[in-house]
Amino acid sequence: MWAAPDNTRVVFDLSAPVNYHLFTMTHPRRVVLDIEGGRFVKPPPPSDPADRFLKSIRYAAHGRKLRVVLDLKQRTEVKGFALAPQRPYGHRLVVDLLGHEAVAPQVAPLTFEQLRLRSVVIAIDAGHGGEDPGAIGKRGAREKQVVLAIARKLAHRVNDERGMRAVLIRDGDYFISLRNRIKRARQHKADLFVSIHADAFRDPRASGSSVYVLSRHGASSEAARWLAERENASDLVGGVSLDDKDDLLRKVLLDLSQTAAIDASVNVGGRVLQRLNRLGKIHHQGVQRAGFAVLKSPDIPSVLVETAFITNPLEERKLTDPRHQGALAAAILDGIRAYFLEAAPPGTLLAMHKDTLSDASASTPRALR
Repeated sequence: MWAAPDNTRVVFDLSAPVNYHLFTMTHPRRVVLDIEGGRFVKPPPPSDPADRFLKSIRYAAHGRKLRVVLDLKQRTEVKGFALAPQRPYGHRLVVDLLGHEAVAPQVAPLTFEQLRLRSVVIAIDAGHGGEDPGAIGKRGAREKQVVLAIARKLAHRVNDERGMRAVLIRDGDYFISLRNRIKRARQHKADLFVSIHADAFRDPRASGSSVYVLSRHGASSEAARWLAERENASDLVGGVSLDDKDDLLRKVLLDLSQTAAIDASVNVGGRVLQRLNRLGKIHHQGVQRAGFAVLKSPDIPSVLVETAFITNPLEERKLTDPRHQGALAAAILDGIRAYFLEAAPPGTLLAMHKDTLSDASASTPRALR
């Protein structure tokens, strides 16, 4: 069971594929799951009292079926689906309890003063989570736990910076789909999206950090997706609504926004990679390009940082060391800071600071510079 702020996921590990029937009932609110020929090898653990949706789990034999009842705390949407084996898991059955505000976190409206001079918003995305552990090291370190620790340290450092504010896309051990990670960043009006991961390879000698940005092919496929899905037209892309534009103009505006976002991604990615190189070995000398889904926001500069190889025993040990996690967070922040001091969005505190420094420099006699 994985409780997130806006949903709860319940995952049943199975010894074989099953036939099942899922339905809801009211008075009291509950979800009923009938599994043909099912039985529990061990009883399910108690639910988390802090879980917003799941109150408790009950079960009993119901003829030739196992009936599982999920008692609910509030009205929810329910989705169920089966998953085929995928290492390290076997067959699974997933039940999602979704709040009506699922995917749309409540974002407080900006005050007049904040609109006049705001902080830049850094969306920090800890990869994987919940039943998706990511890569697992030889000593048992799980990528989802390591990157969440680094993401939290990075968020803390960002919030200590004047003119910057961090938003954690995932702040607990729960699953968020790749598309919803982008969606949350856009809902928070992020100026930069940073996804934190730990690399893996079959050869344990592979080592070093990497930084990725979106490839041109990934951008093209995403543009086609945006233009094909009419509901995207009402969204603002680069601050411009596509809703009232003809198809050609929509395509041109989207291409301009994507190009600017990718160029900015390469810029900030290069600065982050440079700082990581000072901290330790890097796996690739330059910023890499890939079609990772979390990099596909059409108007937010986005980078994916592979902090090290969790499958390398030496790097696995470092990744679980809080001091090294803090050093990684500091290196990433240094790169972010360097980028925004040069390319701060207009109307932000950092832009004002940059302009102040420029004015002071211009008014200082050359002999004193």
